[in-house]
Amino acid sequence: MSSTVTVVSHPLVQHKLTLMRRKETPSSEFRQLLREISLLLAYEVTRDLPLTRRPIETPLAEMDAPAIAGKKICIVSILRAGNGILDGILDLIPSARVGHIGLYRDPETLQPVEYYFKVPQDIADRPVVVVDPMLATGHSAIAAVSRLKDRGAQSIRFVCLLAAPEGVQALGEAHPDVPIFTAAIDSHLNDHGYIVPGLGDAGDRIYGTK
Repeated sequence: MSSTVTVVSHPLVQHKLTLMRRKETPSSEFRQLLREISLLLAYEVTRDLPLTRRPIETPLAEMDAPAIAGKKICIVSILRAGNGILDGILDLIPSARVGHIGLYRDPETLQPVEYYFKVPQDIADRPVVVVDPMLATGHSAIAAVSRLKDRGAQSIRFVCLLAAPEGVQALGEAHPDVPIFTAAIDSHLNDHGYIVPGLGDAGDRIYGTK
């Protein structure tokens, strides 16, 4: 069994993704586009959050109105590039709790190395959305989800801008209970573990570090 994968094919998402892919797109525009796409992805990933009803009073009458049930959602960013998606989701869900997992990819083994981990203490009681722009080899996503499960997280979803088939397969095999949401599944990984055609290194393009 593997994860369910949702490709968000909304025209605005696909148009903005095309602008992000262009190598001449500057970092400032890249960041803004990522923030906008992230808000649209968040709309899809939160579509089936449970609702309850609570009494309110409008200017005209009292009513039982729908409201999200349970504890507030937790967004967990895989540093550093995940913060680009985090910002967009927080625009939509400003009351969300936030966690961070610091991982970098060893250039030789392509395996993740953890250097930071901070999440809410009650994460086991919250729906969790893990965010990282690129699902390439899947190693970082697998490591992040494993750490969250170790802390008791029960309901986890993974959101990325781009995915490679290899990453989708790897994450699905390691964590088949974690749905994946992405704007596109590209062709393949190259010898350096980058998504092709992709958009380059997301962190470098977000922060202008290359």
